[in-house]
This record gives sequence, C-alpha cells and structure tokens, in this order.
Amino acid sequence: MTKRVLMVVTNHTTITDDHKTGLWLEEFAVPYLVFKEKGYDVKVASIQGGEVPLDPRSIEEKDPAWAEAEKELKNTARLSKDDATGFDAIFLPGGHGTMFDFPDNETLQYVLQQFAEDGRIIGAVCHGPSGLVNVTYKDGTPLVKGKTVTSFTDEEEREVQLDQYMPFLLESTLRLRGANFVHGEKWKDFSVRDGNLITGQNPQSSRSTAEKVVEALEEKEK
Repeated sequence: MTKRVLMVVTNHTTITDDHKTGLWLEEFAVPYLVFKEKGYDVKVASIQGGEVPLDPRSIEEKDPAWAEAEKELKNTARLSKDDATGFDAIFLPGGHGTMFDFPDNETLQYVLQQFAEDGRIIGAVCHGPSGLVNVTYKDGTPLVKGKTVTSFTDEEEREVQLDQYMPFLLESTLRLRGANFVHGEKWKDFSVRDGNLITGQNPQSSRSTAEKVVEALEEKEK
C-alpha cells in the first residue's frame, strides 16, 4: 500500500518590517523529492492555506531540480483536523516563519498529538521543530520530554543575528520541555532519530532527515 506523507509549511512572512521570511525552500523541496522518489503520496498543507511565502535568502541559489516541489507551494490546502488521520508520517520543514505560526496553532497541535498517540512518524528539520514545543500527549506530557532531538541551535540563531527577533530560542525551549537536545557542528548535516521522532539541525540536514523518515516508514512495513 502506498505510504502517505503530510508536509506542513508556514505562511508567516515577516520578522521585522524590513526583514522578510517564510519557508526555507531547501527544507521543503529536498524532503518532498525524497518522498516522491520513493513513490509516496505527499499532501502539502499550510497553516492558512494558499500560496506559501519563501524566505528570499533561501532562493538565492535555487537548485533547478526543486522546481517540481516549488509548484506544490502555489496553492496549498489549509491544514485541518481531518489531516490527523490517513497519513503514515508528518514532516515539518522550517524557515523562520514557523517560529511565529507553528507553536500556538491549535490545529497543528491537535494533528501532531494524534500522530504521537498513534505512534506514527513525526519528522521536522531546522526551525520545523518549533511545531513540537507545545505538543503534549493526552495526559499532558510534552511530546519531546525525554526524547533525543535536534533543531536549529541557539548558536546558529545568534550567528545569523536573528535571535533578538525570535519569539523564543528553539534549542533552549526544547531543553526546557525536557528534551535531550543534541547537535552537530553548526551549518553541517546532523539529524537524529528517537523511535518515531526524527529531527534535523539545519538546512544542510534536509536530506538526511527525510531519509531517516523513509527508513522509519520502511521498517514499519516489515
């Protein structure tokens, strides 16, 4: 039976009046193509629906191979609670936009809680794990408590000089929720799997994070 993956992306467009943000294209396009190459059925949904804003810096050196994936962002479905069923995995690409519209979105929190309760695969890369910080199991336990996870690090955030504009620091908040936070060198590929939860550190980790999701899905078939 064909595996189904739900990819959820941001609609948030600005950090400050003169600093645009959105989805970091590589973190969507590379995993999208990994999933499609495996023959998976991929649904792309965004927090508000419609066209997805791309962080301008993420399209400065665009790989032509990403064109197919980019087309999927022109008119996305709005994420709904119905998306909590019918998928084998959920994947959250990053971009600074996610820091603003992922953590407190009730629909995303609900969908992720259902995936967690069912033991389905949850993947997130770079700032995508911002969607995980407020997710709990039905008994109130934070999703990430006691789990080994990674994300865009506080050091990387400071290096791009955006730490002061963020609503919170992602690494620090994951630690606060009880996560066992691990990371590799800054700007280098690093991803980690803890059971059904798979996370990647930065844009450079897009492929390895998606490949770990594939491995986890293939294992479930055995």
